[in-house]
Amino acid sequence: METLVLDILREYGFNANEVQHLASFGDGLINRTYRFFVKGRAYLLQKINTDVFKNPEGLMNNFADVTAFLKEKIAKNGGDPEREALTIVKTLDGKNFVETRYGAFRVMLFIDAISINAAEEPEQLVSVAATFGKFQNMLADYPADTLFEVIPDFHNTKKRFEHLLTAIENNVAGRRDEVGAEIEYALSMRERIGAVVDGIQDGSIPLRVTHNDTKLNNVLLDKQTLQGICVIDLDTVMPGSYLYDYGDALRFAGNNTAEDDPDLSKVYLNFDNFAAFTRGYLSAVKSVLSEREIELLPFSIELMAYECGIRFLTDYLNGDTYFKTTYPEHNLVRARNQFKYARDLEANMDKMNEYIKGII
Repeated sequence: METLVLDILREYGFNANEVQHLASFGDGLINRTYRFFVKGRAYLLQKINTDVFKNPEGLMNNFADVTAFLKEKIAKNGGDPEREALTIVKTLDGKNFVETRYGAFRVMLFIDAISINAAEEPEQLVSVAATFGKFQNMLADYPADTLFEVIPDFHNTKKRFEHLLTAIENNVAGRRDEVGAEIEYALSMRERIGAVVDGIQDGSIPLRVTHNDTKLNNVLLDKQTLQGICVIDLDTVMPGSYLYDYGDALRFAGNNTAEDDPDLSKVYLNFDNFAAFTRGYLSAVKSVLSEREIELLPFSIELMAYECGIRFLTDYLNGDTYFKTTYPEHNLVRARNQFKYARDLEANMDKMNEYIKGII
């Protein structure tokens, strides 16, 4: 593999005798990453997973255009564009990535920082959320409709619902009879699940540049201050709604337990986490949010939990063909977990709305 990597790096003008300390880096699940040094400067080489991302050119065009837009704003605000935004290194012939018979590869400048997978205390969420909010604030006037849709209908909850109906009807894995309660709940939400999709279509919800993977570890933190520096992992940047990013972030960070915890007594909204994340997020983005977006913030968490739940349930009915599982009932456990969380969010809707009104 090292020989292949060195061959790829020559496309960027790096000679083999210049490349030092080449080694695998990070724990990403989708893309394979290497770090290396040239003349004391650190870089990342990353293989793009084209099994997941079928059009690396469209993906990398989004990546390049959005980061260039961010860098311009960061520079105007007196910030450090190479630390506060990802930097793509161009090939010798000016391309954003290299395609080989072994796959597609890109090179980026390395940012020396840390990330967290989970918050040990609610206050850690404030900085992460503010960084996501700042990212969205800076992109509020980017023409989202010009971006390539990397994964079509990724958060189209109505389409996800249709996939569930097909899975129920086909009953490929013969599991339908054992999930009657889960199906009943999923169907009960039918009239509510189009709120964001329909809002984007009728213009009542703005079409935005969305990140679509707002996990905590996709924000880099300064090693000393633990303040947020930069949003990373821009592979799923595409048109959508800020409600998807906010809702999905708190689908992760707001749940009191892991999404595959089978003990449903542990599944509920950790309100302190919700409050900390929301406080940080709104501190950076509330000036660009529409009234309708603000109104739907709490519901967006419920919607994302529901959407994820029906995706798990669909996969369970289809015989576990999409999500990686470690035991036969894994997807069913995940679906029950997300549905329980969605119901608890519904029970806390008034409380969440009051908290947000207090901030606004």
